[in-house]
Amino acid sequence: MGSVARVMFTTRPELQGSVGMVSSTHWLASAAGMALLEAGGNAFDAAVAAGLTLQVVEPHLNGPGGDLSAVFAGPGIDPTVQCGQGVAPAAATPAHFAGLGMAMVPGAGLLAAVVPGATPAWLTLLRDHGTVTLRAVTDTAVHYAATGIPVLPAIARTVESVADLFVDEWPTSGQLYLHTGAWLRNPGWAATLQRLVGEAEAATTAREGQIDHVLRSWSHGFVAAAIDDFARQPHRDSSGGRHPGLLTGDDMAAWHPSYEPPATLDFHGLTVCKTGPWGQGPVLLQQLALLDGLDLVPGTAGFVHTVVEAAKLAFADREAWYGDAAGVAMDELLSAGYAAQRRALIGDEADGGLRPGSPAGLDPRLPDLMAGSAARAAGIDEFDATTSEPTLSRHGEAVVPTGDTCHVSVADRFGNLVAATPSGGWLQSSPVVPGLGFPLGTRLQMAWLQPGLPNSLVPGRRPRTTLSPSLCLRDGEPELAFGTPGGDQQDQWQLGFLLNHLLGGMNLQEAIDYPVFHTTHVPSSFHPRESHPKQVVVESRIGDDVIAGLRRRGHQVTVSGPWSLGRMCAVGRGPDGRLRAGANPRGMQGYAVGR
Repeated sequence: MGSVARVMFTTRPELQGSVGMVSSTHWLASAAGMALLEAGGNAFDAAVAAGLTLQVVEPHLNGPGGDLSAVFAGPGIDPTVQCGQGVAPAAATPAHFAGLGMAMVPGAGLLAAVVPGATPAWLTLLRDHGTVTLRAVTDTAVHYAATGIPVLPAIARTVESVADLFVDEWPTSGQLYLHTGAWLRNPGWAATLQRLVGEAEAATTAREGQIDHVLRSWSHGFVAAAIDDFARQPHRDSSGGRHPGLLTGDDMAAWHPSYEPPATLDFHGLTVCKTGPWGQGPVLLQQLALLDGLDLVPGTAGFVHTVVEAAKLAFADREAWYGDAAGVAMDELLSAGYAAQRRALIGDEADGGLRPGSPAGLDPRLPDLMAGSAARAAGIDEFDATTSEPTLSRHGEAVVPTGDTCHVSVADRFGNLVAATPSGGWLQSSPVVPGLGFPLGTRLQMAWLQPGLPNSLVPGRRPRTTLSPSLCLRDGEPELAFGTPGGDQQDQWQLGFLLNHLLGGMNLQEAIDYPVFHTTHVPSSFHPRESHPKQVVVESRIGDDVIAGLRRRGHQVTVSGPWSLGRMCAVGRGPDGRLRAGANPRGMQGYAVGR
């Protein structure tokens, strides 16, 4: 395998130190996490403090009512995936949506809500692996919710895009987000957090007992009661009608976050750890398996072509085989023999089909709506500002993500590494629950109403999520923790970062800064399931020669801005205990901190 094809450029130095590192998509969250590391806390404490802060400072990208996936390891802690992806409500059935005349779950509104898992997952992680108190990890979030945050341009644009909806249909959202000016306060969420913590401290002095008290108040107490009441009230959703939700307090009481072993693959001396097929995580592993042994030189047209064609194959398998009811073992999908069969399909020209494989000789089955444009088949004419991924821009006929979701990665002096990707509960996708200060998530849009598929809507099952943090081990010791927002692009952008680092010899910051690309060939996981066959989106910095080479190979190339794709965050730990970190400069708000 070759080296990098061009001179490397970095916007910032790779951070190095020995005390701790935090890399996140917002500087205030990184600072919140680092403060706990400086005070002697561990990576779990720092990740939770940063995560709760992200809920306040990036409300257009995640929220308390959203979802979370995390992966972590450390001394005495085997690589572990935490699932904070809530399940479909008991009343959420295909028959219910069919009775409403719907072929797809709406992308916005109360009908798309699952059990909100992000906040319970953060608190469960703190209880089981953290060391500091409940108040220590919530103080920063309470402070910013009560006193205000600087309104990012993306927040202002998002609110503007749904202002009429807030005025006409979602007044609780309008009261919070309209006419905020340069600073945004959320007194409702500040009061909710303060009540949760205050009541827990009044009930017990035990650290774990306080966290358990908050978890009960969330899933069985006043939070669940407020959500149960609000979800019964009809609100406008992206179907154009007004419908009540399906989520109940009983649904919340029946669910809790869980832990499980990761799916893994060995690649160039590292063991890469990802979620199971209830998330899209294994597509990163499948892409690595397809590319293993090929001559790859980052920065060339041949490199981009090969990586994109491998992505098409891996994501086609995602559509056919991934879901909470996956019917094929990961061992088969990640086997060397299966990878060799699939690798033979990578040709010299861009392929225009969706070609899932047949692991273990099984016949793949794709959703019927994938036979054409899912949006057209469902009678949907246009993107709604409330639906799909949180922030989107159009490049010609393409819809290109310019940033969504959040991420935080942490390394501490004790040898722990954590990568966590929270999302959902976006301010523009569901009305704010009065008295709580946050909206519900809309992850149910990712489940199909067609029965019998791995990702079919079934009450009590998780809709397949795109949230996909990564952890890498070397000789059994955690070495890298990383991730990015980006929906379906998460495991494409992470792949480019990892190949830049491992094959291109780049440090973490160089690997993040290097020009980014992805394909929108595969159907989106988000309503209304758009796809753009053969399309490749590249940052203009990738170079005219690479762009021309891709077009000669038959790719439909969309050239995006020079610094427009991806929001990677990464931390690392060497065998000598030295810590490293890098963060994405795109968007000018992601930062790594450490010493």
